[in-house]
Amino acid sequence: MNPLRYPESTIAAVATAPGRGGVGVIRVSGRALLPFAQAISGGKTPKPRYATYTDFHDAAGEPIDNGLMLYFPGPHSFTGEDVLELQGHGGPVVMQMLLARCVELGARLAEPGEFTKRAFLNDKLDLAQAESVADLIDASSATAARSALKSLKGAFSHDIHQLVDHLITLRMLTEATLDFPEEDVDFLEAADARGQLHRIRAELDAVLGHARQGAILREGMHVVLVGEPNVGKSSLMNALAGDEIAIVTDIAGTTRDTVREEILIDGVPVHVIDTAGLRETEDVVEKIGIERTWAAVGKADLALVLVDSRSGVTASVEALLERLPPALPRVTVYNKVDLSGEAAGQIEEENGPAVRLSARTMAGVPELRALLLKAIGWHGAEEGLYLARERHLDALRRARAHLDAAEAAYQQIELMAEELRMAQSALSEITGEFTPDDLLGVIFSRFCIGK
Repeated sequence: MNPLRYPESTIAAVATAPGRGGVGVIRVSGRALLPFAQAISGGKTPKPRYATYTDFHDAAGEPIDNGLMLYFPGPHSFTGEDVLELQGHGGPVVMQMLLARCVELGARLAEPGEFTKRAFLNDKLDLAQAESVADLIDASSATAARSALKSLKGAFSHDIHQLVDHLITLRMLTEATLDFPEEDVDFLEAADARGQLHRIRAELDAVLGHARQGAILREGMHVVLVGEPNVGKSSLMNALAGDEIAIVTDIAGTTRDTVREEILIDGVPVHVIDTAGLRETEDVVEKIGIERTWAAVGKADLALVLVDSRSGVTASVEALLERLPPALPRVTVYNKVDLSGEAAGQIEEENGPAVRLSARTMAGVPELRALLLKAIGWHGAEEGLYLARERHLDALRRARAHLDAAEAAYQQIELMAEELRMAQSALSEITGEFTPDDLLGVIFSRFCIGK
């Protein structure tokens, strides 16, 4: 552990979720915790990595609770320091009493993500693996959980390290030619430097493809439902969610505010936002709802434009389409085919894909679900998929741009060597070899307490 980056202190936190439960766990991490364990257990010396049944004592020697104590001496622990886990009864009062006793014994309350941050700083996890701890906890589907576990076990990091190793080899070759300028290009040609560069780019493209899919699985997409009043936006939201989320009536203007719901389509989270019907109105409350509708449109990844299939795209719908941001992808949904008599299913129009469906009978809804996944670029839970974050994608894109620049500077060895160095630096940000401390603070502050 680098003492300049991290203070030597003992930290403690409740590691289980807030509220009542059968079991509650307090986690402690620091240096030389054996005396700490003896003090809280009334003099017992726990055997490393074995469960010790004991009472947990206050300063006067009176029992606070009883349960299991587990002691993991560093460096063979999650954080790389001594770690103590106190497993007692999961009542909030008894957990706070036990935590207060830990503070009396010299611990301080842990910050969000501080245990995992110490694991990173003590080289127990790299940064990508550390982030996957939070992703595993926050996973919204079984597919996301499996992918997060792959990242935690090092699949993503392995691919990044492999890319970095290949870049280092090419950098060594390239920078060696700087000592022999009269032979530089011929030397590179003989060593197939250009071929190595092409292979590294192909490997990076494959990693970037997996990362893009992983980012979709982690972040999902935000879909906003827009249209005139009483075209069935709330009914469609209920159909997609499989539950009565939004109020549905025949009265135009029933939805006066945005209603948000997360649904899963093939394990991918889709954040659906039902909005107020867009029309001219003097109703103050409805006007506020319409303002919020346009705010939601501005933040969406995709707009589902609902149209009554009986009337089709009217002049007012055309006006609505013109007001949508030009860069916002949209899908036209012709609802109420059960009333118009049209066949449900996907169709292609001049302005893009469209679907005919009935939110009431569910006809055509599966086709819309498939179209949503296609719109976001989801290819399915392919082998080797790992979760990725936007900062990972940004680093991979920058590394790819530097490799392209290195290719363009092939005849200028100094420039090529510098672009390769910058590509390596961008990739190393992912695993944390070169990561500013302020970025680490942002990353770990988003973890839950006790992790």
